[in-house]
This record gives sequence, structure tokens and C-alpha cells, in this order.
Amino acid sequence: MSLVPPAADAAAAVPLLDRDHSILAFNERVFDWARRDDVPLLERLRYLCIVSSNLDEFFEVRAAAHLDAAGRRAGDAAYAPESFRALSDAVHGLVERQYALFNEVLQPALEREGIKIVSHGERDAEQRRWVHQYFEREVRPLLAPTALDPAHPFPLVANKSLNFIVQLTGLDAFGRENDIAIVKVPRVLPRLIRLPDKRPGRRTQVVLLSSVIRAHLAELFPGRQVGQFSQFRVTRHSDLAIDEEEVDDLRTALRQGLEYRHYGQAARLEVSASCDPRLSDFLLQQFKLSALSLYRVHGPVNLGRLAQLIDLADAPRLLFPEHQPAWPRGFPVEGSMFERLREGDVLVHQPFESFEAVPALLREAVHDPDVLAVRQTIYRTGSDPELMGLLREAVRRGKEVMVVVELKARFDEEANINWAEMLEGIGAQVVYGVVGLKTHAKMLLITRREGRRLRRYGHLSTGNYNPRTARLYTDLSYFTADPALTADMEQVFVHIAGQSRLAHMARLLVAPFHLQKAMLERVAAMAAAAAAGRPARIIVKANALTDEQLVRALLHAGQQGVRIDLVVRGACVLPAQLPGVSDNIRVRSVVGRFLEHTRVFYFRDGEDEQLYLSSADWMSRNMLRRIEVAWPVDDPALRQRVIDECLVPYLHDGCDAWALGPDGRYVRADDCAGPDGQRHSAQQALVLLHAKPRSA
Repeated sequence: MSLVPPAADAAAAVPLLDRDHSILAFNERVFDWARRDDVPLLERLRYLCIVSSNLDEFFEVRAAAHLDAAGRRAGDAAYAPESFRALSDAVHGLVERQYALFNEVLQPALEREGIKIVSHGERDAEQRRWVHQYFEREVRPLLAPTALDPAHPFPLVANKSLNFIVQLTGLDAFGRENDIAIVKVPRVLPRLIRLPDKRPGRRTQVVLLSSVIRAHLAELFPGRQVGQFSQFRVTRHSDLAIDEEEVDDLRTALRQGLEYRHYGQAARLEVSASCDPRLSDFLLQQFKLSALSLYRVHGPVNLGRLAQLIDLADAPRLLFPEHQPAWPRGFPVEGSMFERLREGDVLVHQPFESFEAVPALLREAVHDPDVLAVRQTIYRTGSDPELMGLLREAVRRGKEVMVVVELKARFDEEANINWAEMLEGIGAQVVYGVVGLKTHAKMLLITRREGRRLRRYGHLSTGNYNPRTARLYTDLSYFTADPALTADMEQVFVHIAGQSRLAHMARLLVAPFHLQKAMLERVAAMAAAAAAGRPARIIVKANALTDEQLVRALLHAGQQGVRIDLVVRGACVLPAQLPGVSDNIRVRSVVGRFLEHTRVFYFRDGEDEQLYLSSADWMSRNMLRRIEVAWPVDDPALRQRVIDECLVPYLHDGCDAWALGPDGRYVRADDCAGPDGQRHSAQQALVLLHAKPRSA
């Protein structure tokens, strides 16, 4: 029996939503946090900067196919000149609202709090003198303006770098007319500089680096007159494309590829709103872009860099109250974690509970003479020195250490290459995964001698081994000594290292082998249950839902009578609440203080419940082009806890939730007021829940 409804089925004919517009809609929801009056002021600025950073990545990863289609004046439904125009209109609208919010709302509010970005026209004589001295001392020695002529062609401009284009009059030193110059600004220079303030009172005054350079442009061209000028910034396609089948050394190939990433195909050009059309047209011609790719902005060309102001201001009163994660309820504060895991599995809900349990388990393993081996996957760990130190100490103590480092983690390639080289340098066995697949599974496996037998202890997670993001993302950590589950984990490590056929899995579902098929089977089983008249339920919580087979299967299940709730933070292509098509399917997105990152898949047929946690989203890349794992939560108490903390609160969030309507637009969820008439935040409820003292 086919798991996917046949083409004649009504579900197969339903047009899906556009993925890229769904990504932009997510950024609109993030932008809403910058607009909210109930959010602390500097946090509003942070959300504004996050949107800018997200848009940078959007152009770096998603725009190239649209640009190619627009250039060919043809394409398919997803990538065509019309789709590029619609996408461009949506991004331009969002960017215009960003700058309007910053200029008209956030900047005046910051000034009322004593935090001011001082423009050149607002600086007094003393401040201008200090800025001039700073320019001469710190900036000018690093600038090398290029006047364009046949011997000095348009220079290579790096991705997302700050630059100036300057129109000159008069003759150069050789009596020639070269009227265009480019000033490239090195990345090493800070984009915001704090002004000294000798006046009493706690104030923060800063100047933008672009303003400092703008005020001294004429000094860079002695003997010439500066006419029109503008700052500009180009965003380039930056997704590395390495043919793993054709390279002998993936690490070397990636490191070489990183050198060229900054100079890929141009995708977007940002200039000052006042930029002379002749200058902007010249830049568009140089970067081979159309007018649709031009963004005239009323402020700095990179709003994301204003995040530095949050640290410079040093104003805790304008930030969220500091969140201190609780020690996980499943582990004793003191005592052996191994001993506790022999009693049963432990679930840790981050960031409400502390990620510290993960390095604590590894620390115990490192210092335990009975531990023989440690195996771990690394995807996005940041530059955490503690984790590296523990692995180094494990090698020094004679334990077998194998680390699967995913070199192709987008925009973390360089950090992971450095990790691989350091780990190899200390004697660990480093594996780069499977050719053609990214290793996205999050696993830590410890093998320990106990008497005459070996026992395995495992950790699985929906999120990365990154202490910094573990304080900012919601994730589930699952600790276990279950023999079947840990044996499956070992077989996955063996498969990755030895490229051998994956052994039969008793508990784990592994992509790209079983996971998509298993999810399709479970969705189909719920559809069959509903068709037979039994109450059936599906709840999926994920970051994205874009896999067409899974989407079609969900639509079919909904049409059979299954009640389906999808809590999808980001891109979702499933059209919800369409009369006669998807009436039984609700889609919500929760955007809160913490980035929602847990993946939970729940299925219920009558009284029979199945619940899985996973490293994978319901995207084709996760299901077919990555090594991912999903695992069942069979312990009734732990399963109920996941339901109570990761599903129910989010289905009733009336503060941070958005509902996808039949028109494909997201609106604030308005159906979730509590008994007291108040709207509640799932995340805030979880903060309060875990802040309560633990009973003895």
C-alpha cells in the first residue's frame, strides 16, 4: 500500500504555500517583537537586528535561484521573474518598516534613556575634535581609496562589507579625470565607537564608523573635490557547493572554498537613501543586478551591527531580567549521573533547565577510570573551551575518543574545521560523516566497564552541543542507559565511521533510511484510524515543515478526520484551515524570548499514544540528505511531561502565538485567553514552572 495518497486524491491537488514567502513571514513575526511596547527597549533593538541578520542569510542562501530565473526571464513556478518580483516587494516592505521603526520609535526612545547615536551635525566642537583624532589614529591608516581607471578596475568587494562610492571632480595627480572612487572599510574596525563623556550622569553616546568616515572623506582625496557619495553594502550568495565525490580531502576543499565565499554571486545592494541614481546605477551594473535588488535605506546599511549598542549601553534595566536555568529535576545535585541513569531515563528541558547536565555527564565519564570510550557528534558547538578540554582530557587519560565533526554545517564550516584539526592534534579519532550527507544527529555515547560487562550511557538531543545557544534556544536533552537505544546509537556511530550497512534499529529511527518512511506510516495509520471511526490525533512541533510528501500525507489525514495541530516556528508550506480541504488542521507559530527549537512528533489512536523526539525537522533535506535520529519516549511519566511542557502550553499560548489563516497569512492567535481572561505565554509559564523549588 502506498503511504502517500495517489495523485487522484484531493490532497495531492492542493496548491502548497511558497516556502520563501513563509520564511519572510517568520521574519515579520520576529519583527513584531521589535514593535511591542511590553518588550524592554534594548531587547526590541536586538530583535530588529536579528531580522537584519536573518535577511542577510536569506539573500546569501535563498536568493540566487530567483536571480537566475529573473535573468533568464523564465523558470518554474517557484523560481520565475514574477516570483522574484513578489519576493522583492515583500522584502522591500519589511526593510522599509525596519528603518521606520528604528528612526521614528526606537532611536528617540533610546535618546530618552540617555543612549544616543550622535551624527556629525550634532557633535559639538570637542566631540568633533575627538572624532577627528580617532579617525587619524585608528581609521585612516587602514583605508586605501581606489580611484577607478583602466589600471585600477572596480575592486573585489567582500560579502556584507561596508564601503563608500565617491564621485570626484578635478584632476588626479597625473592630470587625468577619473571621477569614481571606492573606499573599502576593513572589518576589523568597530562599527560603533563610544564617545568620551565628561559630563555628570550615566549617558551613552556613540558614533557610527560610517559617520566618522563620511565626515573625513575629503581628507582621503587631497587635491580633489568630493561631490556625491554613498555608503554601500553588497550581499552575496554564500552557500558553499563542494562536490564531495570529486575531492580527495573534504576538509582542505572546504577551507579553500571558504576563501571564495566572500566573493560569490551578488544578490542584494544596499545604499543610502540619498545616493545619487548615477552612482547606484553604476554599482548595479558592476554587480550585475537589476533595480529590484537595490535597497535604499534611511540609516546605516547594516542595521544588524547596531547590536553592538546593546553591550555599549550597559543598561540592564532595558533588558529582559536575567534568566538562570534550574538544575535538571531528574538529576541529583551531587552524586553519580551514571547511577541515576541506571534507574531510568532523564529528560532535561532547556533553557528552563540547565544544559550544564551535558558537560557534567561528560566530565564524570572523563574522570571515571571504568569509562573506556566516548563518542560524540559535533554540528554547531561554537568555540566552547570546556567541551574541547574534556575531550582532550579523555584522550590524555587513555580513553578511546571518536568525534564525528560535520564540516558542512552552514556558516560554521571554519569553526568546525578548526575543531577537527584540534581534535586530531590531541589524538582523537575524527570522522567527517558520510559523503553526500550532513550529520545533523546530536548524540553522545559513553561505554563503561561494570563488572564483567560493558554498559553504554547515551545522550540524545533536539539541539546542539553549544552552551551559549543552550541558554537561548528551547531544546530537549534525553539521557539514557537503555540497552536497546544505546546499542542503536553505537550502530549509527559504526555506520558513520565505517560506511558499513546500517544494522537493524530496535528503537532509533534514522534518516535518510527510515525516518521519513516511519513518519509517513504513522500519519497513514492515524488516517486509517479516523476513517474507521476512532478518534485520532497528530501534533507536530518543529522548526519547519516543507517536505511535500509529509505535507500531502498530513492533508490526506486531515481529510479523513484526524485532528492535527502543527506548531511550526518558521517556514510552513501546508495551507491550513481551507474549507473542505484542511479544516481539521491548525498551524501555529510561537515566537518568544527564546528561539523555539524542540522537535516533538505525537500520534494518538484512541488511547494508544506514540511520541518521538528528534534532531530533524519535517523538511526534505532532513529526511533525505542528512543523518538524523528520532527516538520514542516510552516511559509514561516522561511522555506526559513532554506533552505537558512542549505541546499543551504552545497550543494554548495567547501571547506569543500566531495562527496561519486560510489566506496563507499569519495573524495573532486570539482564541487562547485563560479562565482569568488573561493571555499567557508558554515560555513564561515554563520559566515560572522550573523556578519553583523542588520538593525533597
